[in-house]
Amino acid sequence: MFLSCYEWTPTNIILRIFISFLLGCIIGLDRGVKKRGAGAKTNTIVCLGSTLVMLTAQYMSVYFPGQADIARMASQVISGVGFLGVGTIIVTGHQVRGLTTAASLWACACIGLAIGIGFIDGGIIIAILVLISLRILPAIERIAGRHSKYLALYLEVDGNTGVSAFIDKMSQDGTVIDYLDISNPKKENEYTIVQATLKLKNSYHPTYIDEIGQLPGIKSVEVMN
Repeated sequence: MFLSCYEWTPTNIILRIFISFLLGCIIGLDRGVKKRGAGAKTNTIVCLGSTLVMLTAQYMSVYFPGQADIARMASQVISGVGFLGVGTIIVTGHQVRGLTTAASLWACACIGLAIGIGFIDGGIIIAILVLISLRILPAIERIAGRHSKYLALYLEVDGNTGVSAFIDKMSQDGTVIDYLDISNPKKENEYTIVQATLKLKNSYHPTYIDEIGQLPGIKSVEVMN
């Protein structure tokens, strides 16, 4: 271990708090510059708060032996931070946003717990990997997506005409419908909603969406992320 501060000393306590503040701020800045729901302030506070919980738990175990359950206090933080995560998840129509922000908040809480108990090397390593996940993986995912044969679509269609035209085209093109969900309209002026995951015969090309959009009965088509 290159940096462990498990001993209960004033220097170690200050170091834990400072590192917790620094890592929470760095992860939060990534969310903030991307205009996500939870930025530097939220992530830093979550990280500091969970660090304080572990500091308090260790304080109790040192000065009040047998009266504190460190593991229980940590588990309460991990489960309790979920209410913040739920607040960042937004479902709009067919899109779900905020999952990554919720996950980063949860990770910040776990990092804070690790640092709070003195496991600083573990907290730093995880923080670095979280930043790599937030910064580098999206670019890799986009590159991989360009060569993927899987495609998720959201369509608004005019009743059975649009659904039949869509299924017929998939059959003609040799496209496998991996998942298909059809939601009938609740009102007369609404369209039928079709959500489908396709396995294409060849790699995805943007012109394929235009071909689907020109089918009879297809009112709109959108690629789902």
